[in-house]
Amino acid sequence: MNKRRILLALFLIYFVFAILLNSVGTVILQVINNYGVDKSAASVLEGFKDLPIAIVSFLVASMLPRFGYKKAMLEALAIVTCATLAMPLLPAFATAKLLFLCVGIAFALVKVSVYSTVGLIAQDSRQHAGITNTLEGCFMLGVLSAYWLFGQFIDSSDPRSTAWLDVYWLLSALCAATFLLVLTTTFDERGAAPPHNRGLTAEFVEMLRLFMRPLVCVFVLTAFLYVLVEQAVGTWLPTFNNEILKLPAAMSVQMTGIFAGCLALGRLSAGVIMRRLNWYPVLSVCMLAMGATVLLALPLAQDIVHDPHVGWSTAPTAAFLFPLIGLFMAPIYPGINSVMLSSLPRHQHAPMTGLLVIFSALGGTTGSLITGYVFGRFSGHFAFYLTLVPIALMLVSLYVFKRQVQRGAGVPMAGAAGTV
Repeated sequence: MNKRRILLALFLIYFVFAILLNSVGTVILQVINNYGVDKSAASVLEGFKDLPIAIVSFLVASMLPRFGYKKAMLEALAIVTCATLAMPLLPAFATAKLLFLCVGIAFALVKVSVYSTVGLIAQDSRQHAGITNTLEGCFMLGVLSAYWLFGQFIDSSDPRSTAWLDVYWLLSALCAATFLLVLTTTFDERGAAPPHNRGLTAEFVEMLRLFMRPLVCVFVLTAFLYVLVEQAVGTWLPTFNNEILKLPAAMSVQMTGIFAGCLALGRLSAGVIMRRLNWYPVLSVCMLAMGATVLLALPLAQDIVHDPHVGWSTAPTAAFLFPLIGLFMAPIYPGINSVMLSSLPRHQHAPMTGLLVIFSALGGTTGSLITGYVFGRFSGHFAFYLTLVPIALMLVSLYVFKRQVQRGAGVPMAGAAGTV
């Protein structure tokens, strides 16, 4: 088994799905312009993406070790290859819904499979944390690429232009190439087999029992709140840039790349930082810095006057300052994931990741729907100020999570929790 080739495959899969998943904010902006859809209706695209992730993860996560992680990845890539081809061939709001439905189903298979495969190839908790942070860093590079890639195809001079749909020809080719890489890579999945030959029902019940552990409950709550904030910002930042900061559509999408770039930089560097420092104070400081960024940046976004000649050198300060929140939120998700997964035996990584994916998807949908509703009914400023509420709740849940780890709920990780 060639671990480097496997890691390349995993990183490329995450890169591809990062582009597809996080294009939802851009697509929301474009369907509003192209198809005359209002903000509340457009926000359902997040639900079409996230709810299938939650449902499919709930149904199949415990079965994937028996089915095979490689097979699941191949099926997922085949699904999104076909879905991306449909976008330029059948342009419509309904096709966009179908795309994100397929992306959600496929990502449920991919995330459980990829995280579980990391558990198979990592030698210890430190290596697991390093791979996890690098994996999530590659994901954020994909997000950054998505904003710039879509921005190249958007015609700011004609809001109703459908030229942006041509990007999906390129994305379908990328999905197909990733499929071929996974197909020709050898995976050794023997370590994922349960210790006892149990039926599918017993494995499903074991996943539900995991949720009864206090440590797991607090963990999924923290993950839920984190994804709620990340998706609220990432999904609606292009629209915020366009309508509140008065930036052109293409520039609004590209400017959101600062947020993705900060997330990528933060996650790629988090592996180094958290191997030297205790994970809890690092993540606590990050959450406080997130709140401070919101309070500093949003007052600067008030009363922006439209400038038809606006460029990168003349854009409002808030357009550069607010996306820096990504730098501080970056270490949180991979940090808590690594602490949780490293505390479990390998055969439980798939069901645990299934629970993680379920609550992450629900958090993403909740954040997008609430922000979209508030954005449409009140204002973009108020919608983003509301992120302070889940950030405060995250601080509380993180403290409880640390207490549960210290009590030995995750025995194998208790001694290594300080170095994640």
